[in-house]
Amino acid sequence: MGDERGPETCTSTAFTVTLGPLVPDTLVILNPWSGRGRGRRFRPQVLRGLKDAGIAFDLAETTGPGHALGLARDAARAGVRRLIIAGGDGTIHEVVNGLMQAGLGEDGATRCPFGVIPLGTGNDFAKLVGVYKLPPEIAAARLARAEERRFDVGKALGEYFDNMMGAGFDAEVVRQSNRIRRLKGVAVYLVAIYKTFVFFRPPRLEVRTAGYSETGEMMFVAVSIGVSAGGSFYLTPQADPEDGQLDVCLIRRVGVPTFLAAVPKVMKGTHGKLDEVELFRAPSVTIRSADGNPLVLQLDGELREPGLMEVEVTLEPRRLRVLVGR
Repeated sequence: MGDERGPETCTSTAFTVTLGPLVPDTLVILNPWSGRGRGRRFRPQVLRGLKDAGIAFDLAETTGPGHALGLARDAARAGVRRLIIAGGDGTIHEVVNGLMQAGLGEDGATRCPFGVIPLGTGNDFAKLVGVYKLPPEIAAARLARAEERRFDVGKALGEYFDNMMGAGFDAEVVRQSNRIRRLKGVAVYLVAIYKTFVFFRPPRLEVRTAGYSETGEMMFVAVSIGVSAGGSFYLTPQADPEDGQLDVCLIRRVGVPTFLAAVPKVMKGTHGKLDEVELFRAPSVTIRSADGNPLVLQLDGELREPGLMEVEVTLEPRRLRVLVGR
């Protein structure tokens, strides 16, 4: 679910970034809009933490849709050795797409690794790299000692995602959360969930993989690399970003009492025992609308309405170089 607010939430490639004659060893991409302004408020702590950790860096602040994507793409092509993202999941989504656009190294992975100082609302990707809920100074210190790993990356609609793609209810929750201005943190998603449930009509979907097929009315289908969405909703708690598999959570249509009872279970990751839930792994997944309505999707919390009746979700294993804090 999207955690960015303001003009930064987009994957446009309109920006062309010039880094100057001296290519920095480390480029910090800071999104001042992340977490509804947390990026701007915590900027001093980010810079102080990096300096105290002994990390020499150049700083670039995003100014609009696609800027983080362009910065990451051009930095990788220019030979920057490391990126540090001070922002939320929407900023990371752009950076991942920029790194993939820059082309891969000889070993088939992105040209440079990236680390994260979490400043968003949900910070789901931060759970995977050892910096979740850490203050900027501590996250920076962990990045100074980070281990480089290689994560899988998903792809749908020609766009990459690093955490989760969803169809159905969760995409509508993203739409609702984008409209909520006065709340912050997980409260945004909780309110958006209950608002969505009031009018949501489960679509009839067909889900196919090599070893599974089902057609019916579904609350949603989540296709994940990470363990959670919205900061606190552990849809695929057993997911491993390095296992070369997509983790799928399919939830069939449920009534109000079951829905209310299921939300706390999803937050704990114990919903897999419910009859309405299927959890499984696959290298690729095809989702098709079976009711004549175009699919509504979200990729890492970014709403997508492509007007399509079918989408194929694929995985590219071990493509992303990431810095796991320690």
